[in-house]
Amino acid sequence: MNSGQRVLGGGVQHVLDYLRRMQAESPAFFYAVQGDNGSSNGNIFWADATARMNYHYFGDSIKLDTSCRANGYRVPFATFTGLNHHAQPVLFGCALLFNESEDSLVWLLQTWLQAMSGQTPVSITTDTDHLIQMAVAHVLPETRHRLCKWSIIRETKEKLTHVCQTHPTFETEFMKCVNGSETIEEFESQWKSFLERYYLTDNEYLQSIYSACRHWVPVFMRETFFGDILSDQDNDAKNTFFNGYVDASTSIQLLIKQYEKALTIWHEKELKADLDSTNTTPVLKTPSPMEKQAANLYTRKVFIKFQEELVETLANPATKIDESGTITTYHVAKFGEEHKAHTVRAKNVLTLPSQYILKRWTINAKTGSGSTVEEYHLELPSNSQESLTMRQNSLRQEAIKFVEEGAKSIHHYNVAVNALKEAAKKVAAAKKKNADKTLVNNLVNGCNQVVDEGDIDLVDSGQSKEEKEQKIRELTAKLESINQQSEVYRANLLAVLKDMEEEKLKLSVKVQNARLSLKE
Repeated sequence: MNSGQRVLGGGVQHVLDYLRRMQAESPAFFYAVQGDNGSSNGNIFWADATARMNYHYFGDSIKLDTSCRANGYRVPFATFTGLNHHAQPVLFGCALLFNESEDSLVWLLQTWLQAMSGQTPVSITTDTDHLIQMAVAHVLPETRHRLCKWSIIRETKEKLTHVCQTHPTFETEFMKCVNGSETIEEFESQWKSFLERYYLTDNEYLQSIYSACRHWVPVFMRETFFGDILSDQDNDAKNTFFNGYVDASTSIQLLIKQYEKALTIWHEKELKADLDSTNTTPVLKTPSPMEKQAANLYTRKVFIKFQEELVETLANPATKIDESGTITTYHVAKFGEEHKAHTVRAKNVLTLPSQYILKRWTINAKTGSGSTVEEYHLELPSNSQESLTMRQNSLRQEAIKFVEEGAKSIHHYNVAVNALKEAAKKVAAAKKKNADKTLVNNLVNGCNQVVDEGDIDLVDSGQSKEEKEQKIRELTAKLESINQQSEVYRANLLAVLKDMEEEKLKLSVKVQNARLSLKE
């Protein structure tokens, strides 16, 4: 172990044992150790099957957070995250960085990219560390690199504490310059005036962040997608996947437990948001066909943001200044900001054109483009390691849809429950039929092995004892894998049944209350 790992003691081995066990249970679970030669002597990266699948849907913009070391955390924990279709944080991978050299950071990014099947993101946001910037430029040269704005703002307050204390308006003016500029020219002008107003023209720190302004000031990055649909405060404070689960006091022995807890909680939050988006109807605030269209397309969180923007347009009076054919030209400005007026040419478009609708923000973000269940299943690979993960995700999505339809009425609910019970029986029967068909009794240590008919023929075809024992071991592993898959399907079905039983109870109470009200 290196010096960083020695400090953490046997906890590193605990993590490695966990990763090996997870990979044995799910071939789509990915992990790697830098310079791996069978021992724990380097940085560690891992991504579970869900993280890899989520990246397929939401991997357009990512954030690499390596701030744990700088913030004095006991564990050098780094994360790759993004935003899902509900604007919730979603995990794309984790790492333990015992060595933060440029080579190690290059290895981390290359390994993560390998786990994500080589699919590069549109944009990446990182800490301001110079070595990270060099690693990103090396591994992701075509990806737009943004430095974490709030890290720079916090550092600015720390570096210029004396100025903030002397000039109470300093912070407000600084934020206005950074966030309020609508054009690059306006930013350049305001920055110059800002420095002169506070006599900071020669300040080396401010010169350094200005030299990197194209990587953190918003006005320079409007042409690139970063997924920032929330306010800056929300993005900074709420969208960290492990907030509340991993902090400076978390030990490496506790890390895995907290990691799994965070995965579970965020999975539950996503399912709840899925149900909210499909089972409830938002209140419209305008007669606009565009608002109605957006309400049916977007997830609830994203629609609310869209609705806010739409309503805000009412505060932008438009004066017609020209009309030519189908194009009308308006003079548009916010109340009180006539000096920032814009000329807008409109074509009387009443609904959102398809090219402006990002599927990643829609209710159907995780489904095929208009494909049916049957079509989607045909796309699933039969031999790939990813097939198990894809089958699980497909079943999960279909189960969610089933719950949504089944909860719409008491009648639908009863039909759905009966269908699920029947489905559970069929899965169990299929499992038993497969086992009965290819059963070999007590071949090794009294264990039963599930094999194909062709496998039985091979065992009985005059092979040597060693060959038969090897074949039996292979069949034993196959049976164990099948049993694990069956347990996953069974657990998913039972969870759905449990949820529906609870829903049935709630509906029954509502019906009873309604009847009592009628009697009264």
